[in-house]
Order: sequence, then C-alpha cells, then structure tokens
Amino acid sequence: MRKQVLIVGLGQFGMALARALTDRNVEVLAVDRREELVQTAAAFAAEAVCFDATDEAALAGIAPARRDVCVCAIGDESRESSIICTALLRKMGAKRLIGRANEALHERILELVGAHEVVNPEREFGERFASRIVYENVLAEMPLGADLVITELEAPDAFAGRSLADLDLPRRHGITVVAIRRTERGSVALPRADEIVVSGDILVVVAREGVVAELMKRV
Repeated sequence: MRKQVLIVGLGQFGMALARALTDRNVEVLAVDRREELVQTAAAFAAEAVCFDATDEAALAGIAPARRDVCVCAIGDESRESSIICTALLRKMGAKRLIGRANEALHERILELVGAHEVVNPEREFGERFASRIVYENVLAEMPLGADLVITELEAPDAFAGRSLADLDLPRRHGITVVAIRRTERGSVALPRADEIVVSGDILVVVAREGVVAELMKRV
C-alpha cells in the first residue's frame, strides 16, 4: 500500500516536497488557499485541494488522521496560520505531524501546539551549504536521523590509488563508505574492501555530523 502524505502549504518548500514525494511513489494530498498553486500541484499530486487550512471544518473534511504523515509547510506568508493549522492537525489525530518553521521562536511554538517534528529548511540548507563552500570536495550533504549525515564527497587526492581496506575509514575516522560513483563511467557501485579509489571518484559516506569536515582538514 502506498504511503499517504498530506502537505498543507504549497510555497517553494511545500511544492518541492510534494514533487519529490510523488516521484518516490508516495500518494500526496496537497492543500493551499491559493488556486494557482493548487492547479500547479494538481498536475502531479494524487489530489490537490484549495481551501484555507485554518478552517477547521474544511481541514477535518480531508481526514488528516488517515494519512501516514501530515506536513504543515506554511512558511513566511503566515506564521499565525502555520500555528493554527499545526494545532488543528494534532487535534484531529495526525499520526506523524511535521511542522515547518523559519526561526527559533516559531519552532518552539509549533512543538508546544503538537508538532512531533519541526524542520527549518532555510537553516538546514545553509548549514549544509557551508560545508560545500569551506571544503571543495564536499558536493552535497543530507541529514540521516538525529546525528548522522550522508555526504557526497569527491575523493581527496590522498585517497587515490589506495584500497578502502587500506584507508580503514570506519576505524580511523568513524566514516562508512556506502557507495562509489565512478564519474568516467557514470556508474554507482557498492564498495568492496579491496576497491581501489581512483582520482575523480565520488564517495557516498555516512558519519556523525562534523566528522567529514574534520577529515577534510587533515587530508
């Protein structure tokens, strides 16, 4: 059975999330009070509905409790609406309720009114993008749980010609290589211990936050 996700608020974050989840075969119900955004989402989402999410009766009509995840993605346009919508979704029995905040006070209020989790996309992107600026080898980062990060990393010159067993990244640095992308072939492979790292390889690694940055300082 396909996972069902309700997304309320179709600004840049909400719309991008709706598209990405749809691409991953998730059944998305998209909601916004702006008709033009609803029409855009209707082209790809399983269902798109136009109404004001602070309207308790209208929100109840789409049965939030039946969805696997509810996301209140209302952002800068109305913090008050974001708080009211989050509180209503929790009251209506949302199983997993994720709120979107843009500053610390907003985040605390969303938690107080019932959000199980609060995300701040601007802050999180800024923190990840900082690594790309400081360390040229770091191509992308994505959080994985509370304190783990998946990092896409261009293999440092010091790695070239050495095997993963020789580098011994898990023991020496607490870094696990989960995939290698060979740029010249465009292929992605699961790494073997005897895999030789080639200049230009892209390593996909998992480590605790800050560990990859520390390694980049040393190589």
